[in-house]
Amino acid sequence: MPPWPGGPCPECGEDMPESMIHCRNCRTLLNSDLSEDSVEIPTFIPLQELPSMAELHPAGFFIQCPNCTKELKINKKYLGQTVNCNHCTKPFTVDLNHPKVVTVAFYADCPHCSQRLRLATKYAGMRVACKFCSGQIEVIV
Repeated sequence: MPPWPGGPCPECGEDMPESMIHCRNCRTLLNSDLSEDSVEIPTFIPLQELPSMAELHPAGFFIQCPNCTKELKINKKYLGQTVNCNHCTKPFTVDLNHPKVVTVAFYADCPHCSQRLRLATKYAGMRVACKFCSGQIEVIV
């Protein structure tokens, strides 16, 4: 039984490359030596979905001003720098290891759905799920 040599489909006339079994356009069996029951169509077996664990690095932090204890949203690019509080206007250095600077939470965008997440500091180093898309995240701080 020779393979399809290529050429126009006998049913619809669309040009088909060689070694085809069915016409791409009308699904006609191209090789006359074959019959519909001699061509075994494999059954579809879906692959098992594996949850992907994506790393999440904070884009910034929610900290308490050491002077007035109001909460501030500070981008990570300001770590180690002196900034002024938006509420009391007093300067302080953004040092997460300093005992007077209390880190309340941090924020980042979900790597799965790009929604902005606010995560408490207790989730640092843990594996959690996004509250918007349930994507699995490993929080790296």
